[in-house]
Amino acid sequence: MIIYNVTTNIHESVHDQWLTWMQEKHIPEVLATGKFTSARMVRVLIEEEMGGMTYAVQYSTKSKELLQKYYKEDAPRLREEAMKLFADKALSFRTELEYVSEHYSLVSAQ
Repeated sequence: MIIYNVTTNIHESVHDQWLTWMQEKHIPEVLATGKFTSARMVRVLIEEEMGGMTYAVQYSTKSKELLQKYYKEDAPRLREEAMKLFADKALSFRTELEYVSEHYSLVSAQ
């Protein structure tokens, strides 16, 4: 499994609008491409020197080939909308991760 991770720092002035747009429009549109099986959105808890709030969205896909198809067929259109709406108020970087393994504690966390 491949994880396509998009980390975004969003300016306070558009934070609420961006968060709503991500959860109600953008993430569902990315999933609707059929190239991802799930998405997880998390907030980064470390304060950024540049201000704003930082989030990461992790999209899971079955293969590198499907991710490449997303880049070619869907990403330009979806990124363009984000630029039109938020321009320089959102700074994103993308990372590709390969799932290796997952481990669970046998002891419950307190």
